[in-house]
Amino acid sequence: MRRRRVGRVATVSMHTSPLDQPGTGDAGGMNVYIVETARRLAQLGVEVEIFTRQTARDLPPSVELAPGVLVRHITAGPYEELDRADMPAQLCAFLSGVLRTEAMYEPGRYDLIHSHYWLSGQVGWLAKERWGVPLVHTMHTMAKVKNLLLAEGDKPEPQARVVGEEQVVEVADRLVANTDDEAEELKTLYGAPDDRVVVVNPGVNLSVFQPASTGAARRRLGVPQDARLLLFVGRIQPLKAPDVLLRAAARMLIEDPSLRDRLIVACVGGPSGNGLARPDVLHKLAAELGISDVVRLVPPAPQEELADWYRAADVTVVPSYSESFGLVALESQACGTPVAAASVGGLRTAVRDGVSGVLVDGHDPHDWALVLGRFLSSPRWREGLSSGARAHAARFGWSATAARLLEVYEEAVASRSLRVAV
Repeated sequence: MRRRRVGRVATVSMHTSPLDQPGTGDAGGMNVYIVETARRLAQLGVEVEIFTRQTARDLPPSVELAPGVLVRHITAGPYEELDRADMPAQLCAFLSGVLRTEAMYEPGRYDLIHSHYWLSGQVGWLAKERWGVPLVHTMHTMAKVKNLLLAEGDKPEPQARVVGEEQVVEVADRLVANTDDEAEELKTLYGAPDDRVVVVNPGVNLSVFQPASTGAARRRLGVPQDARLLLFVGRIQPLKAPDVLLRAAARMLIEDPSLRDRLIVACVGGPSGNGLARPDVLHKLAAELGISDVVRLVPPAPQEELADWYRAADVTVVPSYSESFGLVALESQACGTPVAAASVGGLRTAVRDGVSGVLVDGHDPHDWALVLGRFLSSPRWREGLSSGARAHAARFGWSATAARLLEVYEEAVASRSLRVAV
């Protein structure tokens, strides 16, 4: 099939803005994905317009994120933070704003729609029908997968989301999966046809996340040079399971009380999702476990500071119950810091078990304490993993992700043109 050139893409990210700081509210890996791929698509000659919900009255209608990348703010619901559970009620208002924007121009402004997360997929579905262009959709997370792997005390995703995702799967011209595992989940759990599912691995910003002096990073962060630093980076919510790290650290201190003088457990991120109902959950848990003196809770950090946290750490801990990919694991490895990660979803692709880190089955704090203890007690083994981490992460660059996405776009456009012609 001959590919068709793609000149301008409408990217839909309704519930979270690419301008938001990852680690706050609903902003996370998806925000990083959208920003990084948009920048690199623009470098390939594709204009990208990102539609997102306006969250403050004083935001301008549009903001240039980078040359060739425009963020459009659509008024839909209250400007203040809107709970994701209330977002479906704003779908009509958001869709109306998207359609009105396109109507201001000559027909054919957008060659394709790329929607992210199921809410945006609903918007993309209707815009695709109005504009006569293909819809490419990336799930990022899926309700059926999350409900199969719920953390203790977490709430299952509602049936309305399940139905909404099923509808998007049915109408999308292409479904972009982050990993082979996610592609298989789309097919087996949602009945996605083989010929519409494509795998495009996310990347990592190798110019920001790269090895550098551990000592210098620790000085900048105020971390003692002789500290044993266990690092968690991400949104504070049951799905990400930071409690597993704290419980494992408590067990490590019971086994080796002398470790207390040097151990630091740093959690970089803010409450999100179901975690918003208990914003002080880690403070309370640390107190209950008697480890408040070794736990540091750090607000979400910009990429340059985040890279320092990775460099300063002995190991980055990613104990999530579900991950479509796990960008944190890749960022850490790019900085030369190995990872201990749950053996779930995309983390099995992001981490090479025994080469760039360790994959842990289950979420038993005892098992995690044993693994993390080895990271601290076996420096030669850890150094070998550090070397493997750098080599593994080097295989994942955002430029390669964007180039493959562009191929998917061109194939989707050509396929739709062929169906219309017939």
